[in-house]
Amino acid sequence: MSRDAAALGDVLLVGAGPGPVDLMTLRAARAVEGAEALLYDALVSDEAIALAPPGCVRILTGKRSGRPSMKQEAINRLMLRLARRGLRVVRLKGGDPSVFGRVGEEAEFLRAHGVCVEVVPGVTAASAAAAQFNFPLTHRGEARRVIFTTARVGSGDVIEDWAAASDPEATVAVYMGGEAAAELGRRLIAAGRSPSTPALVVERAGDPAALLRTGRLDDLPRLLAGGAGGPVLIVIGTVARRAQDLRWTPELARIEETARRA
Repeated sequence: MSRDAAALGDVLLVGAGPGPVDLMTLRAARAVEGAEALLYDALVSDEAIALAPPGCVRILTGKRSGRPSMKQEAINRLMLRLARRGLRVVRLKGGDPSVFGRVGEEAEFLRAHGVCVEVVPGVTAASAAAAQFNFPLTHRGEARRVIFTTARVGSGDVIEDWAAASDPEATVAVYMGGEAAAELGRRLIAAGRSPSTPALVVERAGDPAALLRTGRLDDLPRLLAGGAGGPVLIVIGTVARRAQDLRWTPELARIEETARRA
């Protein structure tokens, strides 16, 4: 055992889900309730942060696409410093930490310094959007695979190779693709996807105030127009034509109100 290993705290990399606290897993909620230091991203809801106990150190790290945020190297070293103080550290991320959440980078850094790391999964935006707006990500005869992707590479350029997404039976869920929508549509069509492929855009997936817009692949820029500025998920594929916004029927409104009061 290395020097000071016995005094090290542990770090939990926790998925907060898409926003509403009742979409967090029980394990995630318990992790936040037991945190002594909480490092949370900008998309984490106030209700999730409020689960932390009195006296817990709360630190906003930012980490939202296109917005100012703490550098990843600084976050890594901050988690290590807090763990070396013997604290139980919870790194709370929107969605699922393994889906564009840099969980691999953080876990590797911490383990290399002798820190015990646990990953707690969460509901990712694509799953939340599908449940909220009543469409499947896979469907027999329509969608045999799901591709989770971002629109850009690390340099900021739009990804060039969309061959894997050209399969007409692939559902493509694009995270952080709002600003690249026009170029994304052109490149998918150039790769062989039909311009008439159903497409949808969900802003703030999982949130009660989420917005749904439906159309076609060649109409992505219009679907992105007039948004409220929240995080955007783009879904492309035949299953997108099944999307419906049924949230405000009397029965669903009653269920949501009951859940809020629970």
